[in-house]
Amino acid sequence: MSYLTQWSFDPFVIVVAVVVVWHEIGLAHLARRSRHARTVERRRRSFYCYGGLAVLLLAVVSPIDYWADDYFFAHMIEHIMIMFFAPILIVAGAPWLPLVHAFPVKVRRRVGRSVLFGSWARPLRALGRFVTNGVFAVVLFNVVMVVWHLPAAFDAAENNQNIHIWLMHASFFVSGVLFWLQIIPSYPIKPKLTALGKIGALVVTNVVMFVLAMALSIFSSSSWYSVYNHVPGVSLSPFADQQIGAGILWICGDFWALPALIWVIHQAVEEEGSASALVDRLLHRAPLQSLPEVPRR
Repeated sequence: MSYLTQWSFDPFVIVVAVVVVWHEIGLAHLARRSRHARTVERRRRSFYCYGGLAVLLLAVVSPIDYWADDYFFAHMIEHIMIMFFAPILIVAGAPWLPLVHAFPVKVRRRVGRSVLFGSWARPLRALGRFVTNGVFAVVLFNVVMVVWHLPAAFDAAENNQNIHIWLMHASFFVSGVLFWLQIIPSYPIKPKLTALGKIGALVVTNVVMFVLAMALSIFSSSSWYSVYNHVPGVSLSPFADQQIGAGILWICGDFWALPALIWVIHQAVEEEGSASALVDRLLHRAPLQSLPEVPRR
């Protein structure tokens, strides 16, 4: 059972611990000024947030991370957890207001006014609008996913832990949060994409995952990554390992994409008023006009 005992330390542990403590301080501050029902709702959402942070830690400190150095398919499991499942839960947990309200009132107000209205912060506000733009979030997410699986970038991350942790994993997580903020309402942040835009984002991202998976398996005849060649003690061939990883990427796409797509389509139907109106909108056609009733004689 040694493969279950290989736990390690990752700097993300410190980051997560600080975030949890800071979040709890913010919840306590908000509880003193909120109705009981709102406090209970925030506590309920906090479990989603903490669940996402637990998934993030499980990905980077558990045996999954240890075996990712030897097996590509374990690395794919780790990447899916960091890019998809951890951000989904954290965004659903909406930790933003508690994190802001953890600051003392005077500091929060002074900094808030300065950032929101100060002339010095115009470039910062413009950057914030750009980063939270729906199209940018979707493009960034897919570019990050593809680029880090190119051989040169992947091997560089495997050979340098600073690149691996602070560039690869951090970009996976940040782009994941920005992407899912466009899909899941996370008070007080509202998705910039319309319901139809969300459907397009999910479909495009799923297609990119499938194409990447096919490139790693069906369209290849050898391993892409030199870091997995001749790993001591590993009997699984690098290309077979890569094919398993591609299969995991392909199959896991359905685990997040189908539920998310069903939920978003339901939201789109509600937004358009009916399923037929949604189809008309997708096909860019005018809705059928009902015929006027002929008066009876």
